[in-house]
Amino acid sequence: MAKAKSKTTSAMFTWQGTNKKGQSIKGEMMSTSADLVKAELRKQGIVPKNGKVKKKSGGLFAPREKAITTKDIAVFSRQLATMMKAGVPMVQAFDIVGQGHSNPSMTKLIMNIKADIEAGGTLATALASHPAQFDDLFVNLVDAGEQSGALETLLEKIATYKEKTEQLRNKIKKAMTYPIIVLVVAVVVSAILLIFVVPTFAAMFADFGAELPAFTLWVVGLSDLLVNNVWYFIGAIVAIVYTFKQAKIRSQAFRDFLDRAVLKLPGFGALTENSCIARFSRTLSTMFSAGVPLVEAMVSVAGATGNVVYTKAILQVRDDIAAGTTLQVSLSQNKDVFPNMLIQMVGIGEESGALDDMLDKVADYYEEAVDDAVDNLTAMMEPAIMAFLAVLIGGLVIAMYLPIFKMGEVV
Repeated sequence: MAKAKSKTTSAMFTWQGTNKKGQSIKGEMMSTSADLVKAELRKQGIVPKNGKVKKKSGGLFAPREKAITTKDIAVFSRQLATMMKAGVPMVQAFDIVGQGHSNPSMTKLIMNIKADIEAGGTLATALASHPAQFDDLFVNLVDAGEQSGALETLLEKIATYKEKTEQLRNKIKKAMTYPIIVLVVAVVVSAILLIFVVPTFAAMFADFGAELPAFTLWVVGLSDLLVNNVWYFIGAIVAIVYTFKQAKIRSQAFRDFLDRAVLKLPGFGALTENSCIARFSRTLSTMFSAGVPLVEAMVSVAGATGNVVYTKAILQVRDDIAAGTTLQVSLSQNKDVFPNMLIQMVGIGEESGALDDMLDKVADYYEEAVDDAVDNLTAMMEPAIMAFLAVLIGGLVIAMYLPIFKMGEVV
């Protein structure tokens, strides 16, 4: 694998100068130093003015840099693959891709990589300098492409892999986001009713002196409890969310527990299993077609599944392969994790010498299964969520209107 090296990061420089016609012009340029900006300007026939090439200052009210997302990396991969396949030189391709990107942070990253390449480094080494954006899988595939002389082909495979992975991630996010948003809205609406609406009704009922139903009394008592301790409840919620996030970050055991638990959830368990198999198949297919040996590829494949159960199973498969066992036999020894279809397709691929094609077909199948599972899960959750909201919000409203029927007796 390519190793990272120390480097200076690029920054935006403002400049003023005179063009060939003697006209005064100005602009901005991404570079690692003012001297390199001046040299580049002279190449373009522009004479920079002394003291007019300066590093751009963000200022107090300058907009904050946008974070680089996995979608940005996927788009970058496709653009670079397209440029390289069209025969555009690598450095020029980075200029075109970087200047056309809408995210300034991504533009800065691309220019940093370009500067590394111009300094004599390889693309794999330049990418390895940014592990937060380019993982070992990405770097290893690029390194394999450079060493084999098939970088354009490998970049296209990486782009396809990143796009498929991003689509799969979005499907999973869609399934998880919908119920969370509805639950949050339900809690917020219920809190508003209990804090602001119920006390008004309670005061009105007290003035009439009517005997309140037990359900209404319970809701009024719940409202009083929330109103008197609202900041304690808010503090508890914040503390729980913060503790949960910190536990996920700091505790491997807690993350492993969550990974195992999600596989047992109705609906979400099958969705997670299908997504893990899809990632396993897609990643292994991409690495195997790049010429990466199975034993070496399994480490990156294990990390790509995103679930500790599959990670451990894949690492066990790697150990079996290293001991001389075929991939099919190794997978069949973990039938509780790997489905029979995957095992049979891998066997066919090994016998026919087309393992990468078979794995691609398996990945396509399970990605479609994830898509169908998301649609089915959404369809099933919608009536359940509507019923939950009806019971929660409707129950509060009914509790407030029940005493109205008794007011007639008092009046």
